[in-house]
Amino acid sequence: MSQLNHTSLRDDISERSKIIKQHEDNLKFLNSQSNQLAESIFDLQVSLAKYHSNNVITSDSGNGAFHTEEETMEQIMKKENTAAGVFSWLKGNAQTSNLTLTKDVVGVVATLGKVESDNLSRILSEFLGLERMLAIVCSSYEGINALEKYDTEGLINCNAGLHGIGSSIGKRINGRFAVISLEDLRPFVGGLVADDPQKKLALPKPRLPNGECPPGFLDYAVNMIHLDSKHLSFLTDIGHGLRETLFYGLFSRLQIYKTRNEMLLALPCIYDGALSLDGGMIQRGGMFALGCRKDVEVKFPLISGGSDVPSNYIETEETVRKLNWETSKLSADKHREQQLLDYRKGNLH
Repeated sequence: MSQLNHTSLRDDISERSKIIKQHEDNLKFLNSQSNQLAESIFDLQVSLAKYHSNNVITSDSGNGAFHTEEETMEQIMKKENTAAGVFSWLKGNAQTSNLTLTKDVVGVVATLGKVESDNLSRILSEFLGLERMLAIVCSSYEGINALEKYDTEGLINCNAGLHGIGSSIGKRINGRFAVISLEDLRPFVGGLVADDPQKKLALPKPRLPNGECPPGFLDYAVNMIHLDSKHLSFLTDIGHGLRETLFYGLFSRLQIYKTRNEMLLALPCIYDGALSLDGGMIQRGGMFALGCRKDVEVKFPLISGGSDVPSNYIETEETVRKLNWETSKLSADKHREQQLLDYRKGNLH
């Protein structure tokens, strides 16, 4: 009789353990579904947030001014005594546009990418500063070597290279100027987003200590630069594009937020700096830039046709509402499963 009782007890414990395991599996499945829904909602909300922020910017501008590539080039050309100004003059002059000294030059930083809104253009340009916005980008060090020549004593030869061209047209280059060699930059090696027409970098979303993506996060700056077809197809000799070399070198994992308050709430997951569309700036290494923002004279041009507004905007909003409803149902299911699991575990002993 005692043996039968022991057997029955073991069977009972085994059956209860199976039920507990089933509840645990149910919870894992529900958590997985909840995480997938959260990711989908986040991506859709980012799209809607970009639309709203860009619409606010357009309406605030009053005169409807649109910052074009031509305006960016005009801004650069006004910097007459800069290397970027002289180079831009050369590229715009039919007789000098094919000079050997510029054959390895890709362009000036400010002309190699576009952005969706004026606010984003202003804050990214301010973050980089005028010197880097006017930096000349070369494919390799060979291009840098062609831009500046030296005499036997190591002094700059003002009659050769870009200095020589500048002197000949009355635009003498003053001071130092930045030049970037793409082949000498350490490229991003984490891969690209699959099937993305802009070949964005596959950077993981930032996560707060609780595992959630911070509210207000729009994207990484490097992925918010729009490349036109010519710049999108550019590759270095070893096969890297402008996004994973130049723009990753300039911005690294700089994060972009909708507002300053949202950016500050995300501090625990900001490592390479962050910017907000309303002027907030956190530089690398925990350095905060306070005070009034200052417009840089040379800015990134805007994407032709305005912001990247979702064509199915109303449908996107409706999808977000449905997903939020499904999330609330899942949350109730998870709560119920957790209660059942706790009850079963309590009765196991």
